[in-house]
Amino acid sequence: MPERGRARDRTGGYAGTWPPRKAVAASPSQVSSGTLPALAARLRDWVRAEAGPGRLLPWVPVAFGAGIAIYFAADHEPIAWIVVPTAGFLCLAALLLRRHRLFPVAVMIAAMAAGFAVATMNTARMAHVVLKRSIYSPMLKGFVETREVRERTDRFVLRVVRMDDYRRHVKLDRVRLSVRKGTAPAVGSFVELKARLQPPLTPVRPGSYDFARDMYFQGIGASGFVMGAIKIVDPPDGGGIALRYAALMQELRDAIDARIRLVLDGDSRAIATALLTGRRDAITTPVNDAMFISGLGHVLSISGYHMAVVAGVVFFAVRALLALVPALTATFPIKKWSAAAALAAAAFYLLLSGAEVATQRSFFMTAVVLIAVMVDRRAITFRTLAVAAMIVLAIAPQALVHPSFQMSFAATLGLVALVQVGMPKLFATPDHSPTARAALWGGREIVTLALASFVAGLATTPYAAFHFHRVTPYGVVANLLAMPVVSALVMPAGLLGLAAMPFGFDGVFWRLMDFGIEWMIAVAQWVAALPGAIGRMAAFGTGPLIAATAGIILLGLLRTPLRWSGAAIIGLATAWSLAVAQPDILVSADGRNVAVRGGDGRQARTRRSFARGGCFLRRGRLRGQGERRRNCRAGAAAGCDGGRLPAG
Repeated sequence: MPERGRARDRTGGYAGTWPPRKAVAASPSQVSSGTLPALAARLRDWVRAEAGPGRLLPWVPVAFGAGIAIYFAADHEPIAWIVVPTAGFLCLAALLLRRHRLFPVAVMIAAMAAGFAVATMNTARMAHVVLKRSIYSPMLKGFVETREVRERTDRFVLRVVRMDDYRRHVKLDRVRLSVRKGTAPAVGSFVELKARLQPPLTPVRPGSYDFARDMYFQGIGASGFVMGAIKIVDPPDGGGIALRYAALMQELRDAIDARIRLVLDGDSRAIATALLTGRRDAITTPVNDAMFISGLGHVLSISGYHMAVVAGVVFFAVRALLALVPALTATFPIKKWSAAAALAAAAFYLLLSGAEVATQRSFFMTAVVLIAVMVDRRAITFRTLAVAAMIVLAIAPQALVHPSFQMSFAATLGLVALVQVGMPKLFATPDHSPTARAALWGGREIVTLALASFVAGLATTPYAAFHFHRVTPYGVVANLLAMPVVSALVMPAGLLGLAAMPFGFDGVFWRLMDFGIEWMIAVAQWVAALPGAIGRMAAFGTGPLIAATAGIILLGLLRTPLRWSGAAIIGLATAWSLAVAQPDILVSADGRNVAVRGGDGRQARTRRSFARGGCFLRRGRLRGQGERRRNCRAGAAAGCDGGRLPAG
């Protein structure tokens, strides 16, 4: 029998929705006070509705990512020639079961196996030599691939062509070297130098961020610092197309930074450069700390927000210009043309900002949305998010364990759920209601911005607490005060400045950016100075993080009342993270640094030698214990300056 309320069409069929409204709208409170079988039947209805047609696609990248996570949890490297055929067999089995009721389960298992296999193959493809022990003063020759300008020192990546070390026969592909500020060679140059090389830095404490893994997937086998002068010599060859492209883009970034430097200085100049080119290392420490404490640190890293603003500004500007010509409006699809122009602008922004993994992820998400507009599909959906996640994970599986991926997709999942589920219910009121009257005065926009900031901040809290040991209690306040100015003034002015650079009229737009950036810095410093603004969180391991991730996914993707199981899991993960006991003694991997908890509950370090990165290790352990960073400065008399990261 057809479901009540469905409409019969002219051919005798029925038109309805899936899942049935009664399955979606029901709640546990509506379950009759009957027997346990009635509750079980209701649960079966909800599960059946969640597994309905079109509902599995958002879960495929979840299973794919679970397979990648299982790979990174393996004790040793899997055997590729066994893993890949197994994944292929499971994918084929899922295809053969496409008309069977076990198809959803088969698809999830196949996706997990595919994720595991892709991660295995990616690691094998990226295989290179990693330095195991320090090397003193080897002679290196190679091409400069990237260059970073930081607050106190500069840093560059050298693609090694020749390495002379008579004591060890080691051949590294790439090394990352630190130099005095202002002395880094230009990208694309062929240099000869001596350096002290050290192995990649291991995790500060068990379960913390693995810098060595990050460097491995960048193709870097060692880090260190330059000893003596850097000589620029004639290259043996041209270096390849990729190197010439990198040099061209670096020259463009330097030209933009030079134009901004003529008008702005200090942190305003550094932030303006960071927003347009992705180079954010020249921001001073006090401002950088205030940005992250206040919850505005996401502005400094090019992400989905920046891509959305760039694409949105170009989309609406092009569409408005085309709409001025009535013949075009009536004859041609100017909306699709505008989306194509926005896609081109987003692609240029991707290349200009360095095309890092986080920026690539943002571009893929924006590109999927714009392509959906061009093919007359709904743009902001869970399917769009799923497609973007699959593209990113298939290209760079290692992104799954990176904080930027986790925080970005958690925030995006929350925002998509808000757009599709929360906002329609919030504003589905009669026109004469108080909500409608408030909307006429901008109330809807204010509520939308507040909800978006709250949802995104709440979704990213577990990852900020895990990776950075901090939470932002006033993040909503800071975003409400600063983000409208950034969206409406700073980013549009920056885009206009780029467009006006070839004509020499860009100065006025950099000054407009300065007004907005100064306001953002003032908001960040004010919020960071509020009582309780610095929310510290002790390390709690991966267990609570995985549980919180599962809760966020369930809360975001499920449509029936089963979604509230996600909220319960998040609550349990929160209690779990707060109940984790902290160690009383921490010993570094080389045994040279030991931290012991004293009678006051704080950890004091006993330094046995001037080991590499001792200050950095101490700061990491203090953050892991949820203690104040200023305690690190107590070790200054013992040779710890409490300040910067170690070289490399």
